[in-house]
Amino acid sequence: MAKLKKGDKAPGFNLTDQNGKKVKLSDFKGKILLLYFYPKANTGGCTKQAIGIRDAKGDLDRLGVIPVGISPDPPDTQKKFEAKHDLGFSLLSDLDHKVADAYGAWGEKSMYGKKYEGIIRSSFLISQDARIMEAWYKVSPQDTVPKALNAMP
Repeated sequence: MAKLKKGDKAPGFNLTDQNGKKVKLSDFKGKILLLYFYPKANTGGCTKQAIGIRDAKGDLDRLGVIPVGISPDPPDTQKKFEAKHDLGFSLLSDLDHKVADAYGAWGEKSMYGKKYEGIIRSSFLISQDARIMEAWYKVSPQDTVPKALNAMP
């Protein structure tokens, strides 16, 4: 899938969150969404990223931005991750990575010279009318929040 860019329509989704509730893109109509894709719950970078978002919740709330994370982890793993770090926002399970594919956040990666397919850490600021305001691919865990805050009008 091609990378999304500013002005593109955000691909829809209907995924299960860490509490077993179905969550759709249309649930956020009229709100700004910080949608981020992370590889695996309870790993170093993903924990740092999630805690950074949790710690910026006050700033995000003031700007009317709702954070939502997506990974290929099952909902029970997401629930443990959310509870362990008291995150306080939705984590969605994309087991078959179809949503990650639609956002261009699934692709070839390399570790220790070995190539494999997986989540490309990415984040998207999505407008009230479901358009991409900004897209960041290969974003570092600590840059997710600053980039989103700086992109707000």
